[in-house]
Amino acid sequence: MTDDYRIEGAAVHGIADLYAQLDALLMADASWTLGPSLDALHDVLHRFDGEGATFVWADHEHSREALGVEETRRWLQAKLDQPGRFDQPRIRRQLDELLAGTGTTYFELVLEVFAEHPGIRLELR
Repeated sequence: MTDDYRIEGAAVHGIADLYAQLDALLMADASWTLGPSLDALHDVLHRFDGEGATFVWADHEHSREALGVEETRRWLQAKLDQPGRFDQPRIRRQLDELLAGTGTTYFELVLEVFAEHPGIRLELR
């Protein structure tokens, strides 16, 4: 069975906005919410691995900008501000690469998570 899920990219102004939409789309019948975590998103998307689904990301260019270098920098810095909780050398390396123009933005990381699920078709519009 294929379902259509629509992400309204124009309403994404940061990481929290993206997860608010994903939570509404994917967790409506759950007793818990999807937190702003790439690992959590990956786990939730496993439910489609056998059945398939189509996600349409409308106005994705707006989201690409909103989840770009500046938002990714804030996200990584917040992790660095929590010593002992995250792999600090890895996060520092990611931040250095991002600031050097060779790193991966949060938008790109989300695309990578979707790409890891062959049962999901993601259409960027």
